[in-house]
Order: sequence, then structure tokens, then C-alpha cells
Amino acid sequence: MPITMSDSRLLVIETFLNRLDAELASSVLSAAGIDAVVSPDDAGGAYAGVRALAVRLLVREEDAERATTLLAEAAELDPEE
Repeated sequence: MPITMSDSRLLVIETFLNRLDAELASSVLSAAGIDAVVSPDDAGGAYAGVRALAVRLLVREEDAERATTLLAEAAELDPEE
């Protein structure tokens, strides 16, 4: 189900250097039943490879605390961190 601004206030809970990492984080949240929006700042894909542009991960305000906790727990499991 897509999230729209009329559903609830959306908050940026994390920013990433690339869309892949943001999509992976979004899938962690989705598996936990939290809808998320990946919002790249890449001019509609025209600057997709520019690493200086942030990719934002947004969730509903009421899900923000739980989402942040889930992502922190997932980061602890990442052997590359």
C-alpha cells in the first residue's frame, strides 16, 4: 500500500549514500510490517550515480520510533559495520 501525505505525517528516519542501502533498510521495515518510502534526491534518476546526493528513508510519524529501533538492531547484525 503506497504511503501518501494525506495518510499521516512522514518523517525522515535515516539518510543513505545510495539507493540500494535505502531499499535494503526499507525491506527490513516492510518485513516488520512498517511501510516506508525511499526518496532519492537524484533529479528523477538523472544523477543516480552521484554519491553526494542523499537518499532519504521516510516512515509514518507513528512508526518512526519502532522503525529506528529495528534499523539499529539490523545494523548490529551487519558484519561489515
